[in-house]
Amino acid sequence: MTFIRSNRPSPPPAAAPAPRHTPLPTGREEPVLDVAVPVFNEEKDLEPNVRRLHAHLRDTFPYPFRITIADNASTDRTPVIAARLAGEFPEVTSLRLPRKGRGRALRAAWSGSRAPVLAYLDVDLSTGLAALLPLVAPLISGHSDLAIGTRLAPGARVVRGTKREVISRCYNVLLRCTLAVGFSDAQCGFKAVRREAAERLLPLVRDGEWFFDTELLVLAERAGLRIHEVPVDWVDDPDSSVDILATALADLRGILRMRRTLARRRPKPVAR
Repeated sequence: MTFIRSNRPSPPPAAAPAPRHTPLPTGREEPVLDVAVPVFNEEKDLEPNVRRLHAHLRDTFPYPFRITIADNASTDRTPVIAARLAGEFPEVTSLRLPRKGRGRALRAAWSGSRAPVLAYLDVDLSTGLAALLPLVAPLISGHSDLAIGTRLAPGARVVRGTKREVISRCYNVLLRCTLAVGFSDAQCGFKAVRREAAERLLPLVRDGEWFFDTELLVLAERAGLRIHEVPVDWVDDPDSSVDILATALADLRGILRMRRTLARRRPKPVAR
């Protein structure tokens, strides 16, 4: 039987209902790692890829884990499939949000978790799962505070079209020029953070969509947190529904907003 509990993301929409979690059954070990999978209208890829992710973690990850399917306002059969997977696998839980936005989905999933290490990956599994343990190992050990997959560092192997390659490289060059960042790849959908760092950073992150990742990393870096980078194998999803132009414009607005914010005040260091 699947149980439902209420969790309120921080900060929630003023008039929106709280997201609904399907929690793990009581009596199980608390997870060390909670992997969020944000989804919007992913009825085709959700089931096979969550099964693949679950099998990989079951066979290779040496600690208890959880997979949180964070559905941000899907209108197809995605919520039904997510609930079915949560009912089938004790390590899978589903979260339903009333508003669209990857950042909102991650904020809700991470805010509602007590796992010491929080991660997320894109449902298309474009990033090779072999990089998952190297991604989270420095966070479990306490060596680093955040970890990101990078497609732009030596050792990464990337298969994607010229257009996306150019856009990605230009975006990260723009970040270095405007916000003086030190990390190499802000947009790879493959990241992890220690829970205590997330608890301090999430209230500072204003974006609820695609710029969420960049804002989180910039604030973490300005606060003096350690960011570990893992070169990844990455294969572009040809069926991706991301609107590149709209996302790029939103990212530019986010960069300008952060420049103004950081010019006015310096983020306080986050205690390790």
